[in-house]
Amino acid sequence: MATSLQRRDHLGTIGARSGFLRNNYKVPPGLYCTGNPKKNSPVLVTANYKLSFDALRKELAVENCWLLVVDTRGINVWCAGGKGTFSAEEIAYQVQRADLAKIVNHRRLILPQLCANGVAIHKLKALCGFRGNFGPINAAAIPEYLKTGIANEQMRSVTFDLKERMVLIPLEVCMLWKQSIILCLFFFVLSGISRELFSLDLALQRGLIITTVTMLGIFSGAILTPLLLPWIPAKQFWLKGLITGVVVAGLYSTLTPPGLQPIDSIALALWLLSCSSYLAMNFTGSTVFTSLSGVEKEMRKGLIFQIVSALTALTLWLISAFL
Repeated sequence: MATSLQRRDHLGTIGARSGFLRNNYKVPPGLYCTGNPKKNSPVLVTANYKLSFDALRKELAVENCWLLVVDTRGINVWCAGGKGTFSAEEIAYQVQRADLAKIVNHRRLILPQLCANGVAIHKLKALCGFRGNFGPINAAAIPEYLKTGIANEQMRSVTFDLKERMVLIPLEVCMLWKQSIILCLFFFVLSGISRELFSLDLALQRGLIITTVTMLGIFSGAILTPLLLPWIPAKQFWLKGLITGVVVAGLYSTLTPPGLQPIDSIALALWLLSCSSYLAMNFTGSTVFTSLSGVEKEMRKGLIFQIVSALTALTLWLISAFL
């Protein structure tokens, strides 16, 4: 199996990162190898999400390894662990399907650490006779781990630095295009409702204003919040998005188009805050800083604010046309 990534792989990465290939970017599950592995060569386990697969194989250019790819339905290691598709049962199934016991003379599997939320180690040995060891978090540390057999504290440390946060931004933004088109059409209709039943001039004028504010909300929640994440007060992501939304709304208020009533300004501010808060909350699924129970707790709080704020904003925006 080739370990160097080709142009097609890089283009696929762009497609997956932008969301256009995300739903079906996977490789067939099964047993692969790098170099010329022997019976005593290590067996690394990964997901069949191609980005996960590529991230691992490109680090094994000079290694002789077996790669056991489990069927996670094209979902990355960490998310698949949380969803139950990266499990002891699935690993055991692929071990038996590949007849791995006849290919290697040891009974050790090196598992990605981020699958620990879904894999019960004691079940794995009982199901297939192979013992699982959790390796490093990052694939780049695999060569050193293979030499020493020890995952030090640095290898087990989770980071969420600026580069890692920036990688997530294109996906968050690009996946909004369908919703954005629907919202633009909705705003066009809503903004044109008036005492005259419907005004095309108002639809264009007011629709453009609230669409612009929506774009600012996307910028605040999906771009500005992850970029400034460590420096924004509050622990919960919906609050971080709310704080950046307040800043952006304040800056926009200084450039408010002439002719807007105070009720319009309030409606626009509330709409921007709800958009920013909601989109920032999406990043709870992008970092292990937030646990599954923490995500659920945060969503219960955040969604209440976001729904109330959005409904209030749209109601005020509609009412202002009749004042």
